[in-house]
Amino acid sequence: MAGQIPPQFIDDLLTRVDITDVIDARVPLKKAGKNLQACCPFHNEKSPSFTVSPEKQFYHCFGCGAHGTAIGFLMEYDQMSFPESIHELAESVGMTVPTTQSLAPNPAKKNLYDLLDKVSQYYVHQLQTHPKRAEFVEYLKRRGLSDKTVEHFNIGMAPDGWDNVLKTFGGNKEAIQQLNEAGLLSSNDNGRTYDRFRNRVMFPIRDRRGRVIGFGGRVLDDSTPKYLNSPETPVFHKGHELYGLYQARKANRQLNRVVIVEGYMDVIALAEKGVSNAVATLGTATTPEHLKQLQRSAPEVVFCFDGDRAGREAAWRAAENALPLLGGNHQLRFMFLPDGEDPDTLVKEQGADVFNQMVEQAKNYSDFFFESLESRLDINSMDGRARLVEIARPYLRHIPAGVYRDMFEQRLAERAQTSTSVLQKHLEKPPATQNKIKKTVQSSSGISPIRMAITILIQHPELHASVGEFDKIMVLPDPGVTVLAQLLETLHQHPHLNTAALLERARDTEHGEHLKKLAIQTLKLSSEELQHELVGVVKQLQQQALKLRHELLMAKGLSQLTQEERQEIQQLGAILKR
Repeated sequence: MAGQIPPQFIDDLLTRVDITDVIDARVPLKKAGKNLQACCPFHNEKSPSFTVSPEKQFYHCFGCGAHGTAIGFLMEYDQMSFPESIHELAESVGMTVPTTQSLAPNPAKKNLYDLLDKVSQYYVHQLQTHPKRAEFVEYLKRRGLSDKTVEHFNIGMAPDGWDNVLKTFGGNKEAIQQLNEAGLLSSNDNGRTYDRFRNRVMFPIRDRRGRVIGFGGRVLDDSTPKYLNSPETPVFHKGHELYGLYQARKANRQLNRVVIVEGYMDVIALAEKGVSNAVATLGTATTPEHLKQLQRSAPEVVFCFDGDRAGREAAWRAAENALPLLGGNHQLRFMFLPDGEDPDTLVKEQGADVFNQMVEQAKNYSDFFFESLESRLDINSMDGRARLVEIARPYLRHIPAGVYRDMFEQRLAERAQTSTSVLQKHLEKPPATQNKIKKTVQSSSGISPIRMAITILIQHPELHASVGEFDKIMVLPDPGVTVLAQLLETLHQHPHLNTAALLERARDTEHGEHLKKLAIQTLKLSSEELQHELVGVVKQLQQQALKLRHELLMAKGLSQLTQEERQEIQQLGAILKR
């Protein structure tokens, strides 16, 4: 991930950056012993389980498992790329990132963000000043939108015409190329290039940081398509983005619930009536990426669908995608509107109170799940109940192990009129999830010596200085030995590295995630005990390596040994007898 940014620069950067300053500027921290803590910004919780270690320059949430360095925090919290995070941190401490072209943060992306923002302002300006804006203004008023709401969502208009944006922003070949990359232009079979959005009400789409990443445009007449979205671009991926999430987070200091609706106007109409927690997918089904974003934003997600067949099918697809995310502190519920109604029309006709009441009465996930399956079966017959188990079984495999899955199985057993013990004979237990909290290390006796030594080095890099020779251990076959030797070699060459720097050097390597997990394990030993343990493990491995070398030489047979090897056998034998 580091690309071509010199690791030495990242090392120096992480020695100057204080992770507590980075996080505290975004999530207020409170002192908790030698560490600091807060309610986790990546999932909703009432009691703080998010811990920041100034010593390790590392954060970890014991609730959801999120962890990392200052770089990782910016990537996760601010949705920055790796280079963007590096540049942000470097700027904060007055450092300059090496300026070769390959090292710069993606300038193309930054240019696209800037361009899309300018085009958004252009569309807003057109709605305010264009000679033919009246039709658009009238449409928005007819939809019941106030000037305040129009301004809040930065709604604009794309005038009729083939090249308004092209003429305004496409002054040269490079600018035209950027317009293409931003998804603002289209081309026909004859090679003619023209504005993608024409004669449409324009809705800018923002990411969670508030940057314009694309647009949705609606026609005023019956022409098709009724709604037109930006295509996939380097900054816009519709399967990951939710319209209105930025505005919802901005309007609600504590976002306790998010309602997923179908389209732009549903989100905006609800906001007009005071329902400020609605978001919409962008012409796609609800994806796992959508759900992950939502779970980080609010503890409860309510899906709002039409009550017809299409709405039910869409709800079921969302339920399937949600299976790996069930349990924990999150709740998923489903509500269905009366036939012929959508959130836009319902909130206008019956008001926000009625809509909110329907939200409160939404079905929880398990009720919707079993009702959907049982609607296809004769649950009153033994055959139907047996079929229920068979249909449910593949779905249950995707639910993470834990209390929620156990209760889900219990509910299935009740519906099938059997016992959980009988049911479990026919169910396959899922593997433990990555987010499952691992047991902390209580003492060195609980884990292997090599794992213990790696853990000590990651958490207390300064202790490497107490280690003597370690060069021989590389011959040992245990993969953990290789990792340990690499850590010792790195620290021997760069003794100033801290925990964060070591972890960033391991980013995107085979062992990177494993080292992060070791960084958060509890070592209930004093500094002197840790040093003794580390030195003892390395000495033991050195002895094993010497013994292995001795055995390999002896296995060759004396007649096949060189004079140097004969001398080496004598030396090794003397050492091993000590």
